[in-house]
Amino acid sequence: MARDVRTESGGRDIRKLPKAHLHLHFTGSMRPTTLLELADRHGVHLPEALTSGEPPKLRATDERGWFRFQRLYDAARSCLRTPEDIYRLVREAAQEDAADGSGWLEIQVDPTSYAPRLGGLIPTLELILDAVRGAAQDTGVGMAVIVAANRMKHPLDARTLARLAVRYADQGVIGFGLSNDERRGLARDFDRAFAIARDGGLLAAPHGGELAGPASVRDCLDDLHAERVGHGVRAAEDPRLIRRLADSGVTCEVCPASNVALGVYDKPEDVPLRHLYEAGVPMALGADDPLLFGSRLAAQYEIARDVHGFTDEELAELARQSVRASRAPGEVRERLLGGIEAWLAE
Repeated sequence: MARDVRTESGGRDIRKLPKAHLHLHFTGSMRPTTLLELADRHGVHLPEALTSGEPPKLRATDERGWFRFQRLYDAARSCLRTPEDIYRLVREAAQEDAADGSGWLEIQVDPTSYAPRLGGLIPTLELILDAVRGAAQDTGVGMAVIVAANRMKHPLDARTLARLAVRYADQGVIGFGLSNDERRGLARDFDRAFAIARDGGLLAAPHGGELAGPASVRDCLDDLHAERVGHGVRAAEDPRLIRRLADSGVTCEVCPASNVALGVYDKPEDVPLRHLYEAGVPMALGADDPLLFGSRLAAQYEIARDVHGFTDEELAELARQSVRASRAPGEVRERLLGGIEAWLAE
């Protein structure tokens, strides 16, 4: 039973704790109210699971469950049809992060999913990058983009995306990822795409170790030379892999609420946050897809505090780890790290 650290710590406001948000998907960042408004505007009929006002019931640990999750995500994505929709989504994502104490946001997107309605790959990515720059200026939240390939598509498509991402490496793209069902497609099939991205100076941040086990994390390290791993929680099942992550300093982007929502763990207390933390594995808590999972960034820190007994000092260390693992400019990192110390000194 986790002790009540609110009393011990003085109950500092988690939303005032400066932090970086490193695992947020593009469509999944949308506000539910925005989804309903856009669906109405564009005449899109949404599944009832997206209109009920409650997060959908999801278990993606089998093929049928993952298909249902993907169907809901695709339905939401189909509501993003105009440049104005893109600007709105990015601005609101930054606003939500600002309210949760995030001073730096790396949002992940596969531009091929939006390109048919927005004029092609290059115009789509340029539109997203312009939206990111505007939202950062308006909200004060530093922002950058991770271009993510789809594991369900051909590796040649990933190479095309990697070259596109490198082309915009000095205009707001900071990383290259690999998303979708980890049980499909071998990591090594995408090694050339990640080599292109690394040669272009981009961070390697593929998904692994959520729906698939520790071997998928190991594949990300061995085949894709990952500097961060999206999720990575299943590494907790392999002591040797945990030591490797801790020794190499590879950060796991852990998303507790989505782990439970997708059925990876039955309850929040089953997510191995404490185990990974005490083993020295760097972590950056993330919200993943708030639209579908019903909680944003600060709620992940609340899970660490309320369910896993993290003290304010330990929450501050989680925030530091998120900042250190980010690709934020030096001055942003220094400001956030200083803000974390000020939060602790309150």
